[in-house]
Amino acid sequence: MNRSSNRLALVPGAAALALSISLTACGAGNETDANADSGSDTTTETGTLSGELNGAGASSQEKAMEAWSVGFQGLNPDVTLNYNPLGSGDGRTQFIEGGTLFAGTDSYFSDDEGELTAANERCGTDIIEVPAYVSPIAVMFNLDGVDSLDLDADTIAQIFDQKITTWNDPAIADQNPDADLPDTPITTVHRQDDSGTTKNFTDYLGKASKSWSYEAEDAFPVKGGVAAEGTSGVVAAVTNGKGTIGYADDSQVKDAGLSVVNVKVGDEYVAPSAEAAAKVVAVSPAAEGRSDTDMAVDVDRTTTEAGAYPVILLSYLVACQTYDTAEDADLVKGFLEYVVSDEGQAAAAENAGSAPLDADTASRAQEIVGAIAAK
Repeated sequence: MNRSSNRLALVPGAAALALSISLTACGAGNETDANADSGSDTTTETGTLSGELNGAGASSQEKAMEAWSVGFQGLNPDVTLNYNPLGSGDGRTQFIEGGTLFAGTDSYFSDDEGELTAANERCGTDIIEVPAYVSPIAVMFNLDGVDSLDLDADTIAQIFDQKITTWNDPAIADQNPDADLPDTPITTVHRQDDSGTTKNFTDYLGKASKSWSYEAEDAFPVKGGVAAEGTSGVVAAVTNGKGTIGYADDSQVKDAGLSVVNVKVGDEYVAPSAEAAAKVVAVSPAAEGRSDTDMAVDVDRTTTEAGAYPVILLSYLVACQTYDTAEDADLVKGFLEYVVSDEGQAAAAENAGSAPLDADTASRAQEIVGAIAAK
């Protein structure tokens, strides 16, 4: 994948996000209770797992991963869980190269450049790819005297394409007649690293607007603006700037106290929320041509469903169906079973504000990860 050459600035200290979440675990079940097959009221039992489990990928999952780590450790005191939130693209690469046992990614594995084929070859069979985290991507901004804005997809696209360059531009003012908009220059902030959040955001711009001419990709395609490393880097750049606007997982935007854009859907403007994100997933079709263990979804960015918020990421956990050792297989199986259980989804919702998987999706994911085994 070609990287854009417009990365003008790396926010100082943003690279700190690459520090792994490394927590000495408190013991996790590689078993679930009898309700796991039904997808209802699933919980994980205390298990006897031990060893080291390494994963890497989406920084958007960071707050959810904190909750999953604590919960999984609470069940498995003899496991060390390491997750490096270095971004979806690098996480997928590390998984393909065998550097981790699992990966987190905000965009599903694609074969546009042979990535899915390479992952399947690493595993020796079709990969497991299950949704684990559903969250809005907030379009956040920092503008003195303005706490909220209503914007349609075309306006957002033109802002990030450097075609709308001041905050009092008529395209913004017409949608916000009560806002006192200054002539402050707009500074856009985007991800420097290859990011599934970027791919989801540019996918929205390309499908929901008529003003975006770029393909959805992990690397931000437009020259100009400020580039920052990881979700926390983008949030920090918007927070510390003036007249800035960027995009990031809503959970970390809320923690920073930044103002967000209400996005036009049909005839209404909708704020980012877990409930609004879940509505989009519910009306989105499965991706075509995937294996029985791959639950990739093509998000419907153009829905006019009332109360839906289409700027979302549907984040996945990726693993192999089989591993070389029983220890590795049991660790991956135990962790993924916890994540897609009702208990794991509730923990993520509480800590990160994500939308729990619906019962049918959770049940299918539980069945897939429950079959992970040693070769």
